[in-house]
Amino acid sequence: MDFEIRESPEIQEFRREVSDWLDENVEDDFPAHADPRDVTYEDFLTTRGLGRKLGEKRWLWATAPREYGGGGLSLEHGFVIDDELNNRDLSNPPYYDPGSRYGGPVLMVWGTEEQKRKWLPDMFSGKLVGWQLFTEPGAGSDLYSLTTTAVRDGDHYIMNGQKAFVGTAYDVDYWVILVRTDPEGERYKNLGWFHMPATLPGISRSFMNLLWTDGTGGVSNLVTFDNVKVPAECLVGGENNGYEVSLSWAELEHGVSGNIRPNRLMRRLIRHVASAQVNGRPLRDDPDVQDLLADTFIHAEINRLLGMRNYWMSRAQQPISYEGPQSSFVRKMSGLSISENILRMLGPVALTYDPKLDSSSGHFETDQRSSICALHPGATEDVQRVIMARRIGIGREVREQPGKLTGLVTPAD
Repeated sequence: MDFEIRESPEIQEFRREVSDWLDENVEDDFPAHADPRDVTYEDFLTTRGLGRKLGEKRWLWATAPREYGGGGLSLEHGFVIDDELNNRDLSNPPYYDPGSRYGGPVLMVWGTEEQKRKWLPDMFSGKLVGWQLFTEPGAGSDLYSLTTTAVRDGDHYIMNGQKAFVGTAYDVDYWVILVRTDPEGERYKNLGWFHMPATLPGISRSFMNLLWTDGTGGVSNLVTFDNVKVPAECLVGGENNGYEVSLSWAELEHGVSGNIRPNRLMRRLIRHVASAQVNGRPLRDDPDVQDLLADTFIHAEINRLLGMRNYWMSRAQQPISYEGPQSSFVRKMSGLSISENILRMLGPVALTYDPKLDSSSGHFETDQRSSICALHPGATEDVQRVIMARRIGIGREVREQPGKLTGLVTPAD
């Protein structure tokens, strides 16, 4: 399977255009914190501003159809944009936005034409930021045991319940939420998927301070719905069909969209080991450190290759099966191994922000916390195992099929 991106003269010229534009629009002091807890509201507005500029260029969603706010560009163009952002330690979009990252492709599959034309242009241009609301205080890995309800009442649904581990400390424009639309209905056939404004009366938020730091600023929310009137037009995918819609989202969240980004922590680790000294000797000369560094690099490279494979497969509309959960599982488990190796190599230096000791500006310490928690969000490692087994037919006569997707998938992390 050859998934290498080869750049034609046209694409090379496009890369120069993107690079020049980013040099002009990304300042030297552009917010790039190791720990999202350090992101201020001003930093958040700065990253959202860059997202809107990318949207104006139609580079935020380069491969999405132009009629929905995308660029209508090729896979190669999209790769170049993501790669040039990555070279500046930025993602696409440059802020936390699962609403468009996953919700956009889901709308392309399940939304009506009216819904797509109403919501997608503002999502794909960076004007709106959305959060997902799935997990509840009593429903996580077994997501479909959720209890938040939305009962039809004329041209509205009345929503009640709570969602946990939601979003960040800052602004949000809309929710993407899975709820129970038929409280007495059969399991899996009693759910509804809503794309709804985040400012409706009856919605309240309270902060949850977390150890977890991946994109959330270390702060998530508990969101409560108290007799919230949700317009019926916000229902996506049809009555009591939320389970099928959620499978499309899960494909993306579980890793099928791929990733072109090399492991930035690995680059920082190599630089640190090359420059640091212990007892007057270069750290890189220690045989144990050399062995651990090689093992760490292998973990990082396997992750990179699996991510690149999925990035290519999803955008080239190749058939998918177990690839997303496989990549997610490997990322979760090897991430923990990488963090353990770093702790063995660096000792207490991996646990400090002290600039006299730590050359990574806090990235090592942040990773030590995040890798532990990363086993859980987006389905635990055990859930990923189960999905892979079902996809390749272990213990079942009929293999499980992946959720529906189109050739449009999320920009890479």
